Amino acid sequence: MKVKVFDESHETDLEKAINDFLEEKELEIVDIKFSVSASVFGEEQVYCFSALILYKNV
Repeated sequence: MKVKVFDESHETDLEKAINDFLEEKELEIVDIKFSVSASVFGEEQVYCFSALILYKNV
């Protein structure tokens, strides 16, 4: 079993990164964990969209 972690500041960037990864290889997805966090930096709101994919090579 292997693990791949993705971390992006915008949800569409996360989608693209995951889709690109999944298209590269033939995988058996075991599980996907998703998380969103937000924080304030000065007057700017910063988001972190992340996913962890557990997979096996086919």
